[in-house]
Amino acid sequence: MAVNLKNPNLYFNRELSWLKFNERVLEEAMDSSHPLLERMKFLSIFSSNLDEFFMIRVAGLKEQIAADIHELPADGMRPDEVLDEIGKKVHHDVSKQSRILLEDVLPKLRKKGIRIRYYNTLTSSQKEELRVYFKEKIFPVLTPLAIDPSHPFPALRSLGLNIFIELRDPIQRKEPKVAVLPIPAILPRFIPLSGKNPGDHLLLEDLIKPHLDMLFPNMKILNANIFRITRNADFDLSEAEADDLLKLIEKELRKRRLGTVIRLEVADKIHPDSRKFLQEITGLSERGIFDISGPLDLAAFIYLTGLDSPSLKDAPFTPALNPYITRSSSIFSAIRKRDIMLYHPYESFHHVVDLIQEAAKDRKVLAIKITLYRTSGKSPIVASMKEAAASGKQVTALIELKARFDEENNIVWAKQLEREGVNVVYGLLGLKTHCKILMIVRQEEGMIRRYVHMSTGNYNDKTAKLYTDIGFMTCDEDIGKDASDLFNLLTGYSRQNKWRKLFLAPHNLRSNLVSMIQETITHHSKSNPSQIRMVMNSLVDPGMIQWLYKASMKGVKVDLVVRGICCLKPGVKGVSENIRVRSIVGRFLEHPRIFHFKYGDTEKIHLGSADLMQRNLNRRVETVFPIENPDLMARVCSILDAMLEDNVKARSLDVDGAYNRVETEKNRPRLNVQEYFLEIAKEQSQQIDTIS
Repeated sequence: MAVNLKNPNLYFNRELSWLKFNERVLEEAMDSSHPLLERMKFLSIFSSNLDEFFMIRVAGLKEQIAADIHELPADGMRPDEVLDEIGKKVHHDVSKQSRILLEDVLPKLRKKGIRIRYYNTLTSSQKEELRVYFKEKIFPVLTPLAIDPSHPFPALRSLGLNIFIELRDPIQRKEPKVAVLPIPAILPRFIPLSGKNPGDHLLLEDLIKPHLDMLFPNMKILNANIFRITRNADFDLSEAEADDLLKLIEKELRKRRLGTVIRLEVADKIHPDSRKFLQEITGLSERGIFDISGPLDLAAFIYLTGLDSPSLKDAPFTPALNPYITRSSSIFSAIRKRDIMLYHPYESFHHVVDLIQEAAKDRKVLAIKITLYRTSGKSPIVASMKEAAASGKQVTALIELKARFDEENNIVWAKQLEREGVNVVYGLLGLKTHCKILMIVRQEEGMIRRYVHMSTGNYNDKTAKLYTDIGFMTCDEDIGKDASDLFNLLTGYSRQNKWRKLFLAPHNLRSNLVSMIQETITHHSKSNPSQIRMVMNSLVDPGMIQWLYKASMKGVKVDLVVRGICCLKPGVKGVSENIRVRSIVGRFLEHPRIFHFKYGDTEKIHLGSADLMQRNLNRRVETVFPIENPDLMARVCSILDAMLEDNVKARSLDVDGAYNRVETEKNRPRLNVQEYFLEIAKEQSQQIDTIS
């Protein structure tokens, strides 16, 4: 009997799977093997992840309900059912987060000299100092907002902290009045305290509350409670109707600030009347209200990780330099000799920066073309592009204005680069340009040579120290021609649909991946078994999942390392018994996408920017590129081997959706894959130092 691979029981829900990923982040905050400030970092990341989840995913579910959309995802769950499950799960996890903070991390930090103090525990001299500080630095910036028939409830900033205040006029003795005090984001959340302990801080809200009398003179403060709202931040872009995409994005950014309220967070000690008022004004049900023990907005607590306390952080490391580059007179000569692969952050991202800087200064370079999805605040890459344009080179930057939550930064970059003479384009209508590609065109001895860099991650020198990604440098002629055709497609009216070596979404990426899965099925036998190994952030696309199920049903072993969302259900009898799914969450954010197929006498390895999600395969411009050099292929396989052998930070997904720590086999040494590659990088650096 044929198996119905569209059966909803074969799929996990996307949103609930994401919450499982964020739970794994929270587990890292509980892990005592991490230094204390690293545990605080994970608490902060858990909160910032959740903020984005509500702004986009929960908001999207609510929009589906409001629009009465009946189309169901592969797992068959209705939006209201998913919201109910989200409510239960998030309430549980947020309570757990507060316990970790208040009962574990903060008490232990206190013993190490980093203390979040309460105002009533301060000395009289500290209080007097703070009162002066408040009058001079804080008071002038604050704006209390009355709420009454002539003053409607204000349009508060999403994710901002606010104080809800009930007060009474002692002379008129009428019903209590209410007001809201937004806490401006420009003010520092953590205020260092004077005294013997340099690690003492007071939270801004705990300074403001005791001084409300200055804002409401001659009024009696009945109670004051912290709250925070989250708004819908998803864009609704009708690009086909837009004359100017830049102006459209700027308009939508303004609308985002007034999006529908989808979450209300309140201090758990809030007065019941205040809570009821806020619930009524936001129109939220109980599942959208979160009573928080301790401080709100723990994302801001990332501040503490910047304190000068090396013993409470991960040991610093210096990324290794690539020996082929360091031994060459220039990066161009190194690439001409062989393809080069860089595994960040273990190997230095500065090689990529150096490539662009060298190109900017090199008189033989005629043109530089690059896609920028996310980049850093003071990007050396952007600076080099400006320098190249100033020297008369043809410089083109495709800047993706729709990179979520980086829209404003990218608008700034776009305008700056245009002023410096860079050709700036915004990509294709209806598609996000998510591929990571750089092409440098160079005149060499009567011929034109293209140098291409592609990567699984962004051209961002900051995140390159925090994310694991793989970059690739080549002057392969076919890849160079594909790169030229890709940029022509992105900047002009090209209808190119044939590609030599690159897989390109939404053109041929899906079909080529399917073809390789089919090949593994066709050539699989007991004597010569096929193998599929993949690494990605998320696995959601039902069509791709069904092909992996088909491979499993034919006996092909499938190993998947999926850091985040995984809708594929492993271990289902007769369907996915040959599929193993792991997630690695550790010091660095696992970010590479690797596709490895082995069948018959053939082995193929591709890297790229695309996850197996509908958005990546259908609605984004993505590149996946081949690794053909045998040494580099072996290196990618060693990375895959190590990931699949991790028994410290890896969790294994079971058929019921639970992620369990991988059990260590008897007599098998513990392997933390990230620490393993840090050690290799250290050895590589020592070897280069010895040679030099």
